[in-house]
Amino acid sequence: MATILFFLILAISILVLSILFFLSRLKPYCECEICKGYLNSTWSLEFKNLCDWYSYLLKKSPSGTIHVHVLGNVITANPNNVEYMLKTNFDNFPKGKQFSTILGDLLGRGIFAVDGEMWKFQRKMASLELGSVSIRSYAFDIVSDEIRNRLIPLLKSNIHTVLDLQDVLRRFSFDSICKFSFGMDPGCLKLSLPDSNLQESFDLASKLSAERAMTVSPLVWKIKRGLNIGSEKKLKEAIKKVDILAEEVIIQKRKNDFSSQNDLLARFMRNMNDDKLLRDIIVSFLLAGRDTVASGLTTFFWLLAQHPRVIDEIRAESSRVMVRREKETLASFEEIREMHYLTAAIHESIRLFPPVQFDSKFCQEDDTLPDGTFVAKGTRVTYHPYAMGRMEGIWGKDCLEFKPERWLEEGLFKAQCPFKYPVFQGGVRVCLGKDLSIVEMKSVALALIRQFDFQVHVATKEQAPKFMPGLTATVRGGLPIMVQERREQ
Repeated sequence: MATILFFLILAISILVLSILFFLSRLKPYCECEICKGYLNSTWSLEFKNLCDWYSYLLKKSPSGTIHVHVLGNVITANPNNVEYMLKTNFDNFPKGKQFSTILGDLLGRGIFAVDGEMWKFQRKMASLELGSVSIRSYAFDIVSDEIRNRLIPLLKSNIHTVLDLQDVLRRFSFDSICKFSFGMDPGCLKLSLPDSNLQESFDLASKLSAERAMTVSPLVWKIKRGLNIGSEKKLKEAIKKVDILAEEVIIQKRKNDFSSQNDLLARFMRNMNDDKLLRDIIVSFLLAGRDTVASGLTTFFWLLAQHPRVIDEIRAESSRVMVRREKETLASFEEIREMHYLTAAIHESIRLFPPVQFDSKFCQEDDTLPDGTFVAKGTRVTYHPYAMGRMEGIWGKDCLEFKPERWLEEGLFKAQCPFKYPVFQGGVRVCLGKDLSIVEMKSVALALIRQFDFQVHVATKEQAPKFMPGLTATVRGGLPIMVQERREQ
């Protein structure tokens, strides 16, 4: 017992000394206002979250770029720099080993955590599958079925009841991505709103993995991982549960005739036998298809509650497009494509509240960004879509307004340059699931807007929803809404 206690005290002492040593090295080497503000957390006195503080700093910077020296991080909201990183000099800005180290325990060799040949292989396979007409039709049918048979009945059964819409949408997108990706129905959106071991474990693993990136030094979480204590112990346990459930999915898939099945996992299994890589692909699908869609939809309905005019415009457009099927709640795929104002409103919402607020690469060799910023080898370079959506130089003086019309030209939706709107990345790494996710968001939003009225329900100003950055953004405390059947106009 004494021996165990001795080693525990020794381990904690080493951890504390390591942190103190790291911090003692930082402060003498950088006394700039940004680094002092970060280390002392004085930014929190004025700003609600770190993203808002970075946005403020980036607006003040003439180049739209800042340095956080103590983190070894260059952060930019300059579209020219973004294009340089994602397209012009793509090879010099990979995800990097540092990123893989942070998220590798959860994502493994999945497409979001790797570079080089492994990334190219998965990218090529995913591109072939996601680009096919059959898979898009399959995805649309799954989403429509989930809306018709679970989402709408759930809301109908809770009329005049306060619901957490964020939780409902996360359950919806989790069910949908599980059905689409590997033909499994977790049933999270059933009327009883049951708990799901897979969803809970995945949520916890995602949250704790993201927290690794927020520590002042990776040494902190690496020591905790080595000692299997604290958050790292919880992360290990959560990932173990995800592994077990993913393994069960693969085993069941192999027992059945997956050669004729349409889900993405079955399609990948027809081309590989590496079960560990298949597990990593499953986790990547979950991360891409669940959190981002649910996050985007949550903030969209939050904005709609503040802008009833936009709801009226969406309803009017849907009535024009669906004139022969006015009594129908769900639009067809062809009708969805014709709804330009709805498309504009979705894009405008994501501009202000991107599900992924920032993305980082690591500079492989010394380089100079187009704005003149020198970047040393090994430096983390972050582009910041959240801040970019708040830059007057990019979007004009009304950049903070929710204004879908900025995306329309003569009534038709017009996409913006992906390097000033890098919500779906751009260049070589542009998101392959972009079109699928936009169609899913439009389908859900339209179905609910056509059938229900919503009101955000908070008792006090302090309980008002607050945007919370993370691996994917959430609304702190959820989005409490009161649902009512839509009143006839």
